[in-house]
Amino acid sequence: MQRTAVNPVTWSLGMGFNQGELVSGATRMLFVSGQTAMSRDGNPEHDGDIGAQLAVAVDNLEAVLDAAGMTLANLVRVNVYATDVDALLPHYGLLAGRLGSAGVAPATTLLGVVRLAIPGQLVELEATAVA
Repeated sequence: MQRTAVNPVTWSLGMGFNQGELVSGATRMLFVSGQTAMSRDGNPEHDGDIGAQLAVAVDNLEAVLDAAGMTLANLVRVNVYATDVDALLPHYGLLAGRLGSAGVAPATTLLGVVRLAIPGQLVELEATAVA
């Protein structure tokens, strides 16, 4: 698989994401449903703590990737949904850091939403991975 960053402008690199990711030669694609701060038994965790919820959501995303034989390095797209973007931004480095440690800067969108499916959840990660 060949990945090529597409950045007609470079400001996004400082925030940890590429404007686009051109992928060729991929043989497998994984579309990951939104991952939130849910425990293994399906209970919401860290009520009211968006930073802690983001950490668990990244862990849960990584678990789905692992179950498919992939890692964070396979991500080409991440959509971040937050009920309070301003509250999330001070913690956003956690996600950017984990992706950076994996050596990737996938195309990313951050969206503010009124609420998520599970009451009390504040942040959700949806992703696409290729191998």
